[in-house]
Amino acid sequence: MIAATDPIRRTRQCLVVVSRDWNAKTGVLRAFERKSSRSAWQTHGPAIPVVLGKKGLAWGRGLVDFNAAVRKVEGDNKAPAGIFRLGPAFGYAPKPAARWIKLSYVPLTAQSEGIDDPHSRYYNQLVDRSKVARVDWHSSERMLRADDLYKWGVVVAHNSPARPGAGSCIFLHVWKDSRSATAGCTAMTEQDLLNLLRWLNPTARPVLVQMPQAGYDATRAKFRLPAVR
Repeated sequence: MIAATDPIRRTRQCLVVVSRDWNAKTGVLRAFERKSSRSAWQTHGPAIPVVLGKKGLAWGRGLVDFNAAVRKVEGDNKAPAGIFRLGPAFGYAPKPAARWIKLSYVPLTAQSEGIDDPHSRYYNQLVDRSKVARVDWHSSERMLRADDLYKWGVVVAHNSPARPGAGSCIFLHVWKDSRSATAGCTAMTEQDLLNLLRWLNPTARPVLVQMPQAGYDATRAKFRLPAVR
């Protein structure tokens, strides 16, 4: 594990997702907050059930290089494990209707696409197709969906800056149901996500820490992460 300095020393909001093991399709999310970098972590709200990737988890590219042999790649249907910044938020509501969200907010339209083509200059970005001078991608995901999975969401800063093929467009978003795993995102009920969106504050430098329980236990002390049973 490589980390010259503590990447979350100034973080005051932390979402912790732990799973049973690397192949688990479900996990539990807990939110924590602290007043300062010297303060103890305190639980915020109840534990939240989440669904993960259809193939479980793999180490992603975040704030810490865990120097792992097995890493997430494009199209592997695995959610990224690691420590990641959060934001911006996005959703179907126009920006004026989402003023209660403290994170920067991207209103989605019929032109909004998540680019998953590793050969595109826009790889791993949310873009408005109508504002792009030259569309250079052959693969993307339309963000305005009929199933409302992206009615609300938060970008997980995995693979940023983007390395081609290392995985793209990872979000916290609304789940279909508790049995339906994702293509690599972390999903939950709409109400649970709304509660998190009301709470998350960019001034607190929020992060997502996501990994199997054994990996979290081995990592927690090094970065002074919250204790999780």
